[in-house]
Amino acid sequence: MTPIQSFGAAETVTGSCHFLQLKHGPKILVDCGMFQGRVEKRSSEEFGFDPKEVDVLLITHAHLDHVGRIPKLVKEGFDGRIITLRSTMELAEVVLLDSAKIAEEDHKTELKKALRRGEEDQVKEPLYTIEDVRDVFDLNIQYADYDKPINVTNEVQVTFRNAGHILGSSTIQIDFKENGESKTVVFSGDLGNRNDMVMPSPSPVEHADALYIESTYGDRNHRSLESSIEEFKQAITETLTNQGNVMIPSFAIERTQEILVLLKQMYYDKELPPCKVYVDSPMAIRATEIYNRYRNDLNQSANELFNRDGSVFDFPYLEYTLKGEDSIRINDEESGCIIIAGSGMCSGGRILHHFKHRLWNQRNSVLFVGYQAEGTLGRILVDGADEIRIYREKIKVRAKIHMINGFSAHADQNELIQWMQEFKQLGKVFLIHGERDKQEIFKQVIEEKLDKTVHIVEYAEEVWI
Repeated sequence: MTPIQSFGAAETVTGSCHFLQLKHGPKILVDCGMFQGRVEKRSSEEFGFDPKEVDVLLITHAHLDHVGRIPKLVKEGFDGRIITLRSTMELAEVVLLDSAKIAEEDHKTELKKALRRGEEDQVKEPLYTIEDVRDVFDLNIQYADYDKPINVTNEVQVTFRNAGHILGSSTIQIDFKENGESKTVVFSGDLGNRNDMVMPSPSPVEHADALYIESTYGDRNHRSLESSIEEFKQAITETLTNQGNVMIPSFAIERTQEILVLLKQMYYDKELPPCKVYVDSPMAIRATEIYNRYRNDLNQSANELFNRDGSVFDFPYLEYTLKGEDSIRINDEESGCIIIAGSGMCSGGRILHHFKHRLWNQRNSVLFVGYQAEGTLGRILVDGADEIRIYREKIKVRAKIHMINGFSAHADQNELIQWMQEFKQLGKVFLIHGERDKQEIFKQVIEEKLDKTVHIVEYAEEVWI
């Protein structure tokens, strides 16, 4: 029997980290992500295992909640092999450098305040630095291709399959032998929405003795993409026709690329009024460059756009504002702009500057195209705030606020069930990456529709397979 322990994404969505201790093989870690939201403090806690003992790290994809603690893992002694897709490591570099920069800046600010109080000895060091991130990329990194098995040892094999969530996202299949018996464990990673405008549908897997599956939206089904696109187009058209500007707080990876594809299609279909479209996020700009480079991993419609003019995302109205001074110049534009900027939940980033200059004007609008967590500025605006404070200044909210819920890079309940139905042989199902109340609903649905034994994984619980 082989024990698996989840030291993250157990009864919570974030912090993906799953530890397999093969009896006669390597110790394998699947992901090492950051905890976010109400559990973010757990990112600085001990791992629950010795990083020096980990032989192999497998990475499902480059979102922060799946890669965010890798520099900490290396800092505390991991020097084994990393196996993942090349595109995942390129995106991970962008994500981790951004994370380290924020951590260093936050530490610098806290230290400055503490020095004035004479309490500098109480300020914690940042979780990791930019230099720590660089150390990750000095390790032995082996790049996988989809559907091509990699021999970790003579008796352990891993296969990465397209999960359809973001560029490079993977479902990981681990095949191994124990006492002469063959076993297969599958980690779904984050599974994509089959209606995604950029990514293909998740690839099927044929066999699993144990399936660890995400359950983020296991309790519900998404609103139809068609109605969301129609609402998006209407909001854009009305605002630009009324000589206003559109502000879109957007996540740098996947959501920004989806919005650009949609706007480009509107341009070619003559549905987009003449305007300037700004991608005002250095992180999103770098991610978009990587997406364009790995276009063969994107879906057919994205590649058709590339074949049309040599780029998946670029079109005549589009400008990228990498430098700060270019971002500031957008303020000179009185009307006719679509501004895509981070952060997605308005917790920081350049979107705050655009809010300061444009949120008070009733001709303008804000389009939220992603989930807004409770307590964030984005959620406060969605909930109907009359005014907000940005950089200690009170700003009246007169711009029209739109919350468009149909854009999601995650599979919903029906899609998760459909993916599991494609297995030719499926053993026990283990639920990870979800809140407990949603997992309870999903557990019942799986038991009723698939007649499978389902277990909700608890933190650090030893699951034997």
